[in-house]
Amino acid sequence: MVKVQLDQVAMRRMKEDDIEMVKALIKEGCEGTENRLILHVLTRPLCLFILAVFSSMLRCLVHSFVLTLAIPVFLLIVFLKITMPRSTGVLGSVRPYWDYVGSSYRGTVDETLPNPFSGITSKTPGPRKPRRRIAPKDKGADLQAENVTPEREQEAGQIWVAECDGEILGCIFRESEKRADVTRICRLVTGCWYRREGLGRLLVQGLEQREREAGARRVYAHVPYPSKLGEAFFRKVGYQQFGEGADGKEDGDEEEEEERKLEPPERGFLGYPLTKVFYKDL
Repeated sequence: MVKVQLDQVAMRRMKEDDIEMVKALIKEGCEGTENRLILHVLTRPLCLFILAVFSSMLRCLVHSFVLTLAIPVFLLIVFLKITMPRSTGVLGSVRPYWDYVGSSYRGTVDETLPNPFSGITSKTPGPRKPRRRIAPKDKGADLQAENVTPEREQEAGQIWVAECDGEILGCIFRESEKRADVTRICRLVTGCWYRREGLGRLLVQGLEQREREAGARRVYAHVPYPSKLGEAFFRKVGYQQFGEGADGKEDGDEEEEEERKLEPPERGFLGYPLTKVFYKDL
């Protein structure tokens, strides 16, 4: 773990040169999350019942007890690997799609988020140390394959990166606008060497302040169902899960019920929820 001087962190829109570094950061943050989601689905009662039924049917064709147990589980894991969104990271979301990561940099590249520790508002970061470029040959091929269009750029939303001394330490994704005065954080990732240093909180608070100034009244975050770390983080920064009132009891307000219908959790195999919906009023 490396100590981060938060007052030296600049938070800005992702640029073209950042794409490969951001993708590498996301892959690092996604590691293990998809497998935990699959394990969560496999251990649901209805799923276990269906696997048991298929195993019983296979018993008539296969004389090995081990194979009758292993084959249905293996086939289901393959199915989930293919159908489950591979964009799931610290936050789970089917948007923006994994290959949309490079489509967001075409915004105003010198935009920055406010940093309460250093007072950064709208000025661009100062001179940066040169950093190592990652696979320039592959990067060109990826960008060409993405075929960025205005519609694709709009769908990809915005990506903001936290940078210090020329190194990208973390990133946060803001989904494209679907509803007026509502913002959705669809991915938050910090480098493994910079966790528990306040960087994630800094990114979330900086984006919240920008969205508040733009007129947003509420921010949503979808957290992968088995992610206790993500759930604890968002509770710590003032978010609460749908169905929890201020006193921890079920909230029966009609307006909240309507919002819940407009912001349902993402669901996977057999309709089991893959995410928990958290929100915060600005």
